[in-house]
Amino acid sequence: MKAYRASILHFPDPALPRAALEADGLLVVGPDARGRQVVQALGPYAELASRFAGVPTEHFPGRIIAPGFVDLHLHFPQVDVIGSPAEGLLPWLENYTFPQEKRFSAHGHSAQVATFFIAELLRNGVTTALAFASSHPESVDALFAEAQKNNLRLIAGKVLMDQHAPDGVRDETQQSLLDTEALIRRWHGVDRLGYAITPRFVPSCSAAQLRGAGELAAKYPDVWIQSHVAENKDEVAWVKGLYPEARSYLSVYEQFGLMRPRAIYAHCIHFDDEDRALMRSTGAAAAVSPTSNLFLGSGFFDYAGADRVGFDYGLASDVGGGTSFSPFHTMLAAYYVGREGQTKTGVSLSPQHLWWQHTGGAAQALGLGGVVGNVLPGCEADFVVLNPQATALLARRASQASSLDELLFSMIVLGDDRLVEKTVISQAGGAGLLK
Repeated sequence: MKAYRASILHFPDPALPRAALEADGLLVVGPDARGRQVVQALGPYAELASRFAGVPTEHFPGRIIAPGFVDLHLHFPQVDVIGSPAEGLLPWLENYTFPQEKRFSAHGHSAQVATFFIAELLRNGVTTALAFASSHPESVDALFAEAQKNNLRLIAGKVLMDQHAPDGVRDETQQSLLDTEALIRRWHGVDRLGYAITPRFVPSCSAAQLRGAGELAAKYPDVWIQSHVAENKDEVAWVKGLYPEARSYLSVYEQFGLMRPRAIYAHCIHFDDEDRALMRSTGAAAAVSPTSNLFLGSGFFDYAGADRVGFDYGLASDVGGGTSFSPFHTMLAAYYVGREGQTKTGVSLSPQHLWWQHTGGAAQALGLGGVVGNVLPGCEADFVVLNPQATALLARRASQASSLDELLFSMIVLGDDRLVEKTVISQAGGAGLLK
């Protein structure tokens, strides 16, 4: 067992976006019955110190321990296309993304990028991620191997795309499904890894490929599903041309058996209430990707509509359409999106709600609420050590915070990777400090 003393940020009710800060707290971690490092106790240092007097304790004065961040959607092969200029989503894919993804047929290239990608996630305090690989099985193997080496909780999958895609990234229908099943059997449930069946988006997949993906989802109900939906108006019109009888873009996925719990759909911008009700009734969740939506001019996620109808959502960086691995940049962009969203007055997302979207809320969307995204007893021991004095301006503003909301908002607005002093990952033999 090991203990950590600092201010401790947590969510007392894992299902609610209301945070609490233990000003001088103690977080104790140790093995559970299966040998996983989990949180054993959380509370005031004054109350717990005597009980755990014999446990080695690391003290972080002036620091805040917080749950590790959960990134609900990003693209491993797009690290090197961040910041590429384009007129919109479809030209960006054609001119930058697909040429870069062709390179991931080589295992050596995939392994080199995977090393950087996983290190960048951890450097920014991301301890759980749902990621797209490329259409090449080699990219999946390389990504999972690197995540396993670092004990990162990672869910990922091989992209399915057998049409409307260039040579080098387009796969073959039957082989793509065979490859997907082989990867599920090889990686799903190994250590902290999970597999996600990954149709890129409706236009990239034939009806036969989507049908096969749905059949695999039924055969392996505990794997995840991930794709894109209703990101861009041109994309929505394209799907309408491909499936003129479908009620909406989202309903195409339902048609092929791809709407269920553990299904995460990125963007979900151009929705109506029937789409929102379909998300709610099937248990699917949205990955809200504000930096990429702003960067590519795709539109604004409608928070008011999502909350009115009621379905799960969480935050995502969407690297490389997204412009940063930093959860603080993503949370700030989500605040902008809320203010400028699809209602007349917009919504003002509270700092606690923003933080919850990137931790406990995202974990709940994945079906991992109470497992990651929080530091309550029983949660896996993934957390970050934050330094509110990381920069001069942040230190000045944080020192004047008169409430938890003001403190959290100062970090959201002014924070970046420098704020993350340490990332701690649950290890089989004990929680390990990184960075």
